[in-house]
Amino acid sequence: MTEQEQNGKRKHKLLHALHLRTLRQQLAAMFILVLLLSLLGISFLNGIFLEKYYLAKKVNVLLAARNAIAGLDFDSLFSGEGTDELTDGSSRLYWDAGWGDDSGEIGKKSSLNNLSFAVIDRSNSYSYTWGENDKWLRSKLFGYIYNLDAEKNESRIIRTVDNGVIQQVHDKFADMDYVECWGGLDNGYYYLIRTPLESIRESASISNTFYFFAGMIGAALGGILVIILAARMARPIDELTRLAGEMADLNFDARYESCAGNEIDQLGDSFNKMSRQLEHTISELKAANLELQKDIENKIKDEEQRKEFLDNVSHELKTPLALIQGYAEGLKENINDDPESMDFYCEVIIDEAGKMNKLVKSLLTLNQLESGHDPVVMERFDIVALIKGVLSNMDILISQKEAKVHFADTSPVYVWGDEFKIEEVVTNYMSNALNHLGGDRDIEIRLEKKTDKTFIYVFNNGSPIPEEDLPNLWNKFYKVDKARTREYDGSGIGLSIVKAIMESMNQAYGVKNYNNGVEFYFSLDNI
Repeated sequence: MTEQEQNGKRKHKLLHALHLRTLRQQLAAMFILVLLLSLLGISFLNGIFLEKYYLAKKVNVLLAARNAIAGLDFDSLFSGEGTDELTDGSSRLYWDAGWGDDSGEIGKKSSLNNLSFAVIDRSNSYSYTWGENDKWLRSKLFGYIYNLDAEKNESRIIRTVDNGVIQQVHDKFADMDYVECWGGLDNGYYYLIRTPLESIRESASISNTFYFFAGMIGAALGGILVIILAARMARPIDELTRLAGEMADLNFDARYESCAGNEIDQLGDSFNKMSRQLEHTISELKAANLELQKDIENKIKDEEQRKEFLDNVSHELKTPLALIQGYAEGLKENINDDPESMDFYCEVIIDEAGKMNKLVKSLLTLNQLESGHDPVVMERFDIVALIKGVLSNMDILISQKEAKVHFADTSPVYVWGDEFKIEEVVTNYMSNALNHLGGDRDIEIRLEKKTDKTFIYVFNNGSPIPEEDLPNLWNKFYKVDKARTREYDGSGIGLSIVKAIMESMNQAYGVKNYNNGVEFYFSLDNI
């Protein structure tokens, strides 16, 4: 191994080592980033939605407390038993946690949910309170009833309930936000139930602080763990990288030998199998490459000979054909001793010259298409109008053949293609159909529009083509029935031109046999 190759290998290993260290750093950074994003997301959700969620829960608690209070028999409670005469002449019910099942349960639930409430009659003579200063709470409810409390007008209505509302207010005296439920009961008493909102804000702050510090510690520990795991994972990956480098240098003796205990081992085994298979395949490819090179050279040679033949034939026949046709036409105009014979020979000369001229033109067209010297001009056109134009131009020939052409489409069908070349395809298909008519001498042209293509079919009555001849129809100069082809001046070039045109536009073409005739088709892209 040369010194340059050794330096290259050392550089290769150094780059892979740097890459693996970067991989470890990326894994650690990604893990920490995901953890931090999760932490920030939770903190954001807490800050945005926790208070709203807490408020919704408090509303449900207030409604449950209202229903419980509404179920108490205040007439019995205020009848005198368990009451005190207040200094202002009203009566207040003593709260006794053991007095009655309902009242004891209400007190327990109120303590658990941090609720304060007051129930009074309309004259504020009797009251039933729990929690905050009973006199202050009674006064606040009395102010609500007679619209004497300024804070009531500044409150935000959360929900309307039967004969009451649930609202959020700011208590200026305590400088705190509360959620209150107040209103009237069916027995004529009024209630006020309230709970503070400040606790949720403190809880959210504590929660966010906890998540932040816990997340930072978790990210640090996770980063260390990821670096350790990445180093362990990198060892078999480094060996695979080294093995791939050896295989790239066509050294197939290197093998994967590590044991990661996971799918990397399977990948290493696949590398070993691939190394053995590549060694075997490369030896076969070298042998096959020599044969392929010979085949390519022979094909190029044959192709060049074919093109040279077409070019020479076209060049050699073009000038004499023009001379023959010119002299024949002059001979026909000069009537000699035997006008009838002169006319006959002249017509034969002109006819043969026309056939040869037609052949030359066909050969030139085919040569241009196959060599790529006649570029495709893609344009949008109406295929229905094109077919009608071809039928109009061939009207005399159709009449001479006594053919019945059926083409039902009248509405425009727009397609993409080389309009001039497609006209030649339709003309060749029609000429082929007219020259092979049989039976009822019917020709049917139809269009079939599919998802992204339109197919054009040309069917004619007659004998089906032998199956063994179908693949050869598109070859140059191929004729199924040479004697009959001579009758209608066929050269075997028309379908070869169709093939070259359709392949230049990457479109489908073909032929199908039926019991009563033959159908040729081709396709074009839809708009």
